[in-house]
Amino acid sequence: MSIITAAVSSPITIFRGILNRFFIYLGELAFLVARAAAYILRGNVDIRDLLQQMAAIGFNSIPIAVLTTLSSGSVIALYFAPVLIKYGAGNLTGAVVALALGRQLVPVLVGVVVAARAGSAIAAEIGTMKVSEQIDALRSLAVSPVQYLVVPRLLACVIVLPCLCVVADFTGLLGGYFVAVWQGVPATSYPQSIHDFVVLRDFTSGIIKTVVFGVIIALVSCHQGLITRGGATGVGRATTNAVVLSVVLIYIFDFVLAYLMYGGGTGQ
Repeated sequence: MSIITAAVSSPITIFRGILNRFFIYLGELAFLVARAAAYILRGNVDIRDLLQQMAAIGFNSIPIAVLTTLSSGSVIALYFAPVLIKYGAGNLTGAVVALALGRQLVPVLVGVVVAARAGSAIAAEIGTMKVSEQIDALRSLAVSPVQYLVVPRLLACVIVLPCLCVVADFTGLLGGYFVAVWQGVPATSYPQSIHDFVVLRDFTSGIIKTVVFGVIIALVSCHQGLITRGGATGVGRATTNAVVLSVVLIYIFDFVLAYLMYGGGTGQ
């Protein structure tokens, strides 16, 4: 009986430990964002540094975001256009592509792309500063690492991710248009179905998601950089953790936000 009890309790104990660490980690992120928000509300933001981070995080991510969403819109049209045409609903292809991209695919893809490209760079940069004791030097000069390192990156992510989402929405729809027309959908019905069945909220909901994703990417990446230890190996580990944790949290919060916005999938 004791062996059976131990076998049953062991997975429960492990799961409880993982859950405890997860909520502790969320608490550390909440504390970090509270400190960053305090500096932002007081106006302690270096505009030049903010613009540099916006260029590094946003502008440099445009090509890969565009290519990713262009391909995704094309693939959705490639899958659904023949099926819709078969059942006499080919004129709905534009609406199907727009809803899939605007509500779900574009914000998530943009978040994952930025997490992989910019989030890893943020964690590596700050992690290198940590192991080389540059952050300790900032503290010795009475400069807050949160104000100097976290605030501009947090604001940059919050500003540029919605902008990337708008660009990616357009390119995704464009890719879907060309493939849908190639599959036999009338060229005029594609934009017409978007006009008839898709509302502005279907796109703004995705843009709102990217604001939350931007906060997640910036906080996770900066936090991983700030807690880096162990030299070059530690920097590599922090970079990997930043990307993995950002992507996991993006998918978790994507579900939460979708449920809150659409009432469990009713769309009302």
